[in-house]
Amino acid sequence: MTLGIHEFEYHLDKQFFKNMESSDIHDADLNVKLSINHKNDVYDMTFVISGEIVLLCDRCLDDLQFPIESDYHIAVEYGEDYSDDSDELLIIPESDNYLNVAYMIYDTVSLAIPIKHVHPQGQCNKAMSAMLKKHRAIAANDEAEIDDDLIDEIEGADSVENEEIDPRWSELKKFKDNN
Repeated sequence: MTLGIHEFEYHLDKQFFKNMESSDIHDADLNVKLSINHKNDVYDMTFVISGEIVLLCDRCLDDLQFPIESDYHIAVEYGEDYSDDSDELLIIPESDNYLNVAYMIYDTVSLAIPIKHVHPQGQCNKAMSAMLKKHRAIAANDEAEIDDDLIDEIEGADSVENEEIDPRWSELKKFKDNN
């Protein structure tokens, strides 16, 4: 690659994530702009990724459109051995004459996805929400042991149940109130 700035553009779709064996991303419409500034045996690479991906909602299992706006910067240089010990510098062997950036792009997109992906409150599949409520009521009637906190989280409840307070905290609170 000659000295100077080189720019590349890629479009990522479902097939890219299928090839990367991603089980989370079911579809995609992403644009990637890669700018490489080659100077003094160092390749400064900047990835700018924007678009939308499709995930499954953790609550109702319907498709969830999720916007992606992310960027990533790394410097690449040649050395004797491969080394990715630093987040800012990648060293590749001098014998390599190319660098596959697909994994860098995939990792950048993957890190932009939150751990919990759910629709905004009230936008989940109504039938699935009703089914969750129905099974919660049945379980309560059968006196089955169910983790209510987990069900409230699944249904998107923001309420916090009253918990018993440790008597030691109550005594400390009295001390605080007296001062």
